[in-house]
Amino acid sequence: MAETVSSAQSSSLRRLVPRIFSRAARRDDVEQLIRTVRTHHPKGDLSILERAYATAEAAHAGQTRQSGEPYITHPLAVAQILADLGLGPRAVAAALLHDTVEDTDYSLAELTRDFGDEVAMLVDGVTKLDKVKYGESAQAETVRKMIVAMSRDIRVLIIKLADRLHNARTWGFVPPEKAKRKATETLEIYAPLAHRLGIQTIKAELEDLSFAVLQPKLYAEIDSLVKQRTPQREQYVHSVISDVEADLRELRIRGQVVGRPKQLYSVYQKMIVRGREFDDIYDLIGIRVLVNTVRDCYAVLGAIHARWTPLPGRFKDYIATPKFNLYQSLHTTVIGPGGRTVEIQIRTHEMHQQAEYGVAAHWKYKERMNGGKADTRAVDADMAWLARISDWQAETADPGEFLDSLRFEIGAKEVYVFTPKGRVIGLPAGATPVDFAYAVHTEVGHRTMGAKVNGRLVPLESELHSGDVVEVFTSKNPDAGPSQDWLSFVKSTRARSKIRGWFTKERREEAIEQGKEAIARAMRRQNLPLQRLMSQDSFAEVAQQLRYEDVSALYAAVGEGHVSTQSVLEKVTALVTANETATGPIELPPHGGKPRSQRGGSDSGILVRGADDILVKLAKCCTPVPGDKIVGFVTRGSGVSVHRADCTNVKALMASPERLIDVEWAPTSKSVFLVQIQVEALDRSGLLSDVTRVLSEHHVNILSATVSTGDDRLAISRFVFEMGDTVHLDRVLNAVRRIDAVYDVYRVTSS
Repeated sequence: MAETVSSAQSSSLRRLVPRIFSRAARRDDVEQLIRTVRTHHPKGDLSILERAYATAEAAHAGQTRQSGEPYITHPLAVAQILADLGLGPRAVAAALLHDTVEDTDYSLAELTRDFGDEVAMLVDGVTKLDKVKYGESAQAETVRKMIVAMSRDIRVLIIKLADRLHNARTWGFVPPEKAKRKATETLEIYAPLAHRLGIQTIKAELEDLSFAVLQPKLYAEIDSLVKQRTPQREQYVHSVISDVEADLRELRIRGQVVGRPKQLYSVYQKMIVRGREFDDIYDLIGIRVLVNTVRDCYAVLGAIHARWTPLPGRFKDYIATPKFNLYQSLHTTVIGPGGRTVEIQIRTHEMHQQAEYGVAAHWKYKERMNGGKADTRAVDADMAWLARISDWQAETADPGEFLDSLRFEIGAKEVYVFTPKGRVIGLPAGATPVDFAYAVHTEVGHRTMGAKVNGRLVPLESELHSGDVVEVFTSKNPDAGPSQDWLSFVKSTRARSKIRGWFTKERREEAIEQGKEAIARAMRRQNLPLQRLMSQDSFAEVAQQLRYEDVSALYAAVGEGHVSTQSVLEKVTALVTANETATGPIELPPHGGKPRSQRGGSDSGILVRGADDILVKLAKCCTPVPGDKIVGFVTRGSGVSVHRADCTNVKALMASPERLIDVEWAPTSKSVFLVQIQVEALDRSGLLSDVTRVLSEHHVNILSATVSTGDDRLAISRFVFEMGDTVHLDRVLNAVRRIDAVYDVYRVTSS
């Protein structure tokens, strides 16, 4: 039955989206590939391509793809994509070999011996990149592999993008659920990365193919609408092109004027996300003008604005201030013939190459200038965002938080502002002077005390806009630091992580000192041998017992009130007593009342009246803690079950009154209680990561968690965790309540 359903789905997809069922044209040689590479790199060493193809073909012999084709068609197609982008022979050779180490017996050592360190490094980087798992459960180490591979050589990512593009073209041959999972991953990670690298051709096709798999009916409908309007649109575009060409002839400028095709996924975004009608979208006709020089770009712009009225606020000069991915062009929207709006892009031929091929265009130029050898620093200086991501991976331990930062950074729109000396700095849309300060330098950010924008004093939370000149004032006080309030308005991940890091470090150092002082005071008050206890390793052992990294973490926990001083001293003296039989036991002063051994009870913290050493269990349905009114119920073979007096299950227990028994709280330092809390918040990116981070900072040991989000974007999360000292619960609840978007958090006392 499953095969029938899968077959039906595949047939439907084949009808709606034939593009994802494409097969690679099998070539028994690499002549076409070599011709393409020779076009871009006439002086390059092309013999490496023949050797790489022969090695890959031998290694993949007998392997087939799910489409039934010989496996070698895949690396050959990936290599062809890279060759079309203009990358050099070594990168194309690495593309031919990119699956050999992962899927065959051909080792990395053999590859290094046969093709050299550069090709081996690229293949190894792609191999590690293949192992990265995306999603909320991503492990920090696998995410770091991706970032390390990218930061070493950006061509690793270009090869991976080409690999994903060819796989996307053949998604029709894989099970629909797997194809949807890959398409979602592509829209979240790969397409934005292609955009960040400026490779528009790959980005556009990845988005369209992913859209086709995720929404095949919508894709087919929009495709049909586009085709229906094509004759009318082409007629209008032709008339606009004729007018622009007439302006070029009058200016005596040699250039090329072409219509700009609309991307189906872009149309979908405008219809669904922005609520536009299809006909409204297609009133925005796209025209592209390609000329030889920058001077010609501005001359053509002037002529177009003289012919047609430009729309206010729709002019963008990306030549003077390039985008983050090095994109340059002039953008303007005018009211064209018939009163219809026309979008026009004006750029040089070199800018067009950069716009279509992005980083790949840089590599093509650098490799040609270096005689076919890659300059690994060619692009890194321009890709500042890549350096920022590398910094985060070193600073962020939580993989979920890092992945949220990565998604935000690669997908965020940017504004471009200037330093007083004219340096351009890119920031996320909505950024403030504080974000600007941290982008300049971490210490500048920490010491910021005021700011000027365009020569006027402004509040630090003011929103910056493209073209603003920003100047920040810093404090000369060496102890100056950021304000906690900044976290409520900064937009950049860098600023947010640096501010949090500063407060974590400051709070920790302060808490360590407070913890040390609290323990010392308690020991003096109880006449304990201070020097003797502090000089031994007992505190380190207690820290390990309580699951803290080291003694400093234990002191910090005491200082922050996560662990009681008395509890720590009891454990320390117990260890010292066991280890120092020669000097006699060290006894704590009695707390009054009978010793625990005489009172009976257990580590559950419950005393059963009239019954010593009986098995006691705290009910999981209501998770009682000290301070709650409780009742005991004698179970069959499982001792006494303790419930809150207002537990919904107690009514049923009343049916057997003879099995009810009096119980009371008698917690010890070893008692551990289960607590269940519910967090209610407005759903947002990174919410779960923020909540778990706060719980972790308060040393809460989470045992289970459930999360649900409704159509109204309300996120309900439940956490069950262990707690030894119940006074700590209020601190935890207050800390979670302060998280952005959390509007309520409370303890759950019944299931």
